[in-house]
Amino acid sequence: MADPLVLYSVDDKVGIIALNRPDKLNAISHELQQALTETFARADADPMTSVVLLRAEGRSFCAGYDIGAKGPDADDWRSDPTKAHAHLQPQLEFEMMPWLMTKPVIASVQGHVLGGGCELVMLCDLTIAAADATFGEPEVRFSAVGPAIVMPMIIGYKKARELLYFGDRIDAQTALDLGMINCIVPVAELRDASLAYAKRLSLISPEALYATKRAVNRVADAAGFRTALYAGLDVVGPLYATTTELGAKFREMARTEGVPAAVRWRSAQFAG
Repeated sequence: MADPLVLYSVDDKVGIIALNRPDKLNAISHELQQALTETFARADADPMTSVVLLRAEGRSFCAGYDIGAKGPDADDWRSDPTKAHAHLQPQLEFEMMPWLMTKPVIASVQGHVLGGGCELVMLCDLTIAAADATFGEPEVRFSAVGPAIVMPMIIGYKKARELLYFGDRIDAQTALDLGMINCIVPVAELRDASLAYAKRLSLISPEALYATKRAVNRVADAAGFRTALYAGLDVVGPLYATTTELGAKFREMARTEGVPAAVRWRSAQFAG
């Protein structure tokens, strides 16, 4: 019997969610997305906890969406803009779950924090990163854009444009300097340090945490936070139904030689 793709446990008042697909760098398949959606809901409803800790097994937090996996609609969703939008909207709603949960969600990340994984982390309330963590949204290099264009609201427009336009990665220290994460710890200390951080937060009354998170979110939403994300999805959705030279070549190479080879081919063009 296969191991669960998402694990859930409780330590004192902390609900711990762990991505458990380490052999694929916790890339988000349709099945993992569904399991994590259900576990977010379970953690938020758990009466025994007041704080949620999101972490991952293995050497990387999440390498993004698994573009090599075959979902229920395969590539048919790329056939027209309406289907593309319908395919991407559940991804945005999935990534928004930490933002919408009543409990604060702390992300504990290491290794790759890329694509949809990076967007998911930015929508968590707080983030602790291991010193080896690297962040980025490389999708634009393959003629794609993530469903949650949240980075400009987190780190500001100038740097977000640079990272989103080039698809470059940044290290943990740069992410800290930009305000994308809250602190950095040695790799070996990540698990213990993030749990201690979550337990310290759980000393605050659940009612106070709920009210504070709700107040912060209401202010952000009044400034157009959620509206901006959904507007962004409306704009980028049709891109997935557009055939571009680079996008077509990348997908063909991924089909014939495998996704890792296609990623190496495209990344090599940006080296140096």
